[in-house]
Amino acid sequence: MLGLRLAVAEPARPPGGPPTAREAVRAVEAELADVLDEALARARDTDPVYARDVADRLAAFVRRGGRRMRAAFAWCGWQAAGGTGDPTPVLRTGAALELLQACALVHDDVMDGSALRRGAPALHVEFAELHRAATTAARGTGGSGTAFALSAAVLAGDLALAWADDLMTETALGSPHGRRLLREWRAMRGEMVAGQYRDLHAQATGASGMDEAMTVATLKSALYTVERPLALGATLAGAEADATEALRRAGRSAGLAFQLRDDLLGAFGDPVLTGKPADDDLRTRKLTCLLAAGVRLAEATGDTEAAAALAVGAPAGTEQDLRRMRAALTRTGARKAVESRIGELAEDALRHFGGTGARPAVRREFAALVARAAGVSLDHADVTGEEA
Repeated sequence: MLGLRLAVAEPARPPGGPPTAREAVRAVEAELADVLDEALARARDTDPVYARDVADRLAAFVRRGGRRMRAAFAWCGWQAAGGTGDPTPVLRTGAALELLQACALVHDDVMDGSALRRGAPALHVEFAELHRAATTAARGTGGSGTAFALSAAVLAGDLALAWADDLMTETALGSPHGRRLLREWRAMRGEMVAGQYRDLHAQATGASGMDEAMTVATLKSALYTVERPLALGATLAGAEADATEALRRAGRSAGLAFQLRDDLLGAFGDPVLTGKPADDDLRTRKLTCLLAAGVRLAEATGDTEAAAALAVGAPAGTEQDLRRMRAALTRTGARKAVESRIGELAEDALRHFGGTGARPAVRREFAALVARAAGVSLDHADVTGEEA
C-alpha cells in the first residue's frame, strides 16, 4: 500500500513552548486569507470582470488547500535555527510559498493536460466551462474554447506568482535579513522554472536515463518543496552558515524522498486519496525516477516485454497499455527499488537535520513532516538520535 504510514506522531506543544508546525500552518492559513482578501480588493479596483473571472477563481483554488508542506518546512527551518520573537515574517513567507505553489500547479496542469487538481477540476478546465457558458449565453462561437481556457489559466498562474512576489518583497523589506531572504527566493523561482523546462525537454527528446530523471526531480521538486523552504525559514532566524548547510542537505534528501513518493502515487495511487489523476504520468510517459528505474532494470535483466512496455514511443492510451506499464514497473523491481530508496533518503534527511543542533522537539517536528511527505515509517531512534 502506498498510503501514508506514520509511525512518528505529530508532536504536541509543551506547556509554554513555541507553536508546533501544525499550529503554525493554521496561522499561515489565517495570514493567507488576509493576503487574498487584500489582493481581491485590489483586483476589483482594477477591473470587475478580471476580478470575477480570474482573481476570484485563483483565490478559491488557493483556499481549496493542499498539505501546506512548504509553509510547514519554512516554519521548521526557522525553529531549527533558533527563531524567536514575532513569527509574522515566517508566517508570511509560508503564505508566499503557498501562492508560488498555486502558480506552479496551475501551469503544471496546463502543460500536462491534467483535468483534476485537489479533488476538483483544474483551473483550465474551469475556464473552459466559463467559455462554454459565455458563448452559449451569447449564442455565438466565441473562438476556440481550448485556447481561451489555456490562456486564461496561464494568466491566473502569473497572477499567483505576482501575489507571491509582492508578499515576499514586503516581508523582506521588513526583515534585517531581507537581502539574504530575497536571494533564496530568487534562486528558488529560477530552479522551479528550470525544473519545469527540463521536464518538458526530457519528454521532447525522449530521455529515459536516471541522471536526467534525477536532475528533473531535484530542480522541480526537491529544492523547491523542502530545501529552499527550510533555508528561507532559517534565513529569517539569522542562521549561521553551518546550520543552513545542514538544513540544505536535510532538505535535499527529504525533497527527493517526497518526489519519489509522488512518482509512485502517479503510477499506482488512488485519485480519491491524492486528488489528482493516477495515470497522467504513465499516459504521457513523463520521465520519472520510477520510469527510468524500470527501463534500466528491464534492460539489465533482459526483460524484453517490460522494456517494450516502458519504451519511449510505445502506446499508452488504453487501460490495457497502462496495466502493462504498471506490471512492468512491478515485475522489474523498479517499484520496490524506489520504495526502498525513499526510506534511505528519509533516514538521510533526519541524520543531516541532526547536524543543525536543533532541539529534540524540533527534530521530532521535522521527522513528522518527512514521514508525512515521504509516506514512510520512521523509527524513534532515527528521530531523536536516542535508543528506542
